[in-house]
Amino acid sequence: MMQLVQRLRSYLGSAILCLSIMACAGDALQSGVDPFAPMVFKEGSTALPLNPPNQPTLQAFYVSRTTIFKFAVDTNSILIGADGVTRYIVAITNPSGETQSQYEGIRCDSFQWRLYGTFENGVWKENPLSAWRGISDPVPNRYQAALAQGALCNMTTQIKNVRNVLENLNPRSFSGSIPAPPF
Repeated sequence: MMQLVQRLRSYLGSAILCLSIMACAGDALQSGVDPFAPMVFKEGSTALPLNPPNQPTLQAFYVSRTTIFKFAVDTNSILIGADGVTRYIVAITNPSGETQSQYEGIRCDSFQWRLYGTFENGVWKENPLSAWRGISDPVPNRYQAALAQGALCNMTTQIKNVRNVLENLNPRSFSGSIPAPPF
């Protein structure tokens, strides 16, 4: 009799376990969600900055030996988006000392960048042709590659903490000259 009770208890426990597992596992085709389908990128809304680059918070960063320009990022403008895009203001200074400021974003997962707007005549102007473009590494003015590789990304993963990004921008530890990740 005792064996019969133990056997019934084990059968009942097994049946409950199987039913629980079956209840949790939905049919991917019925629910409309395919767990093996690639994720589709959906960008969040992006507003242009309200203010020009803040001179005291501009952090210069190394790009390459062959560039004639100087590059700096406004550390107050760095926004780490939940959509996987890190947005920032970059200031580009030419050899004659003139500076152009741009509001851009970088996607680490696809190694792409986007120009949202430029600062012209004291006003931010939206870029009407804004589109995601691949980041070029073997070019002299490769500042997006330097930022992605040296501060904003950990290979193909977005760095989610602004403090870590600021530490990475430190000139003593900046590593923006490493090769691009293969895709």
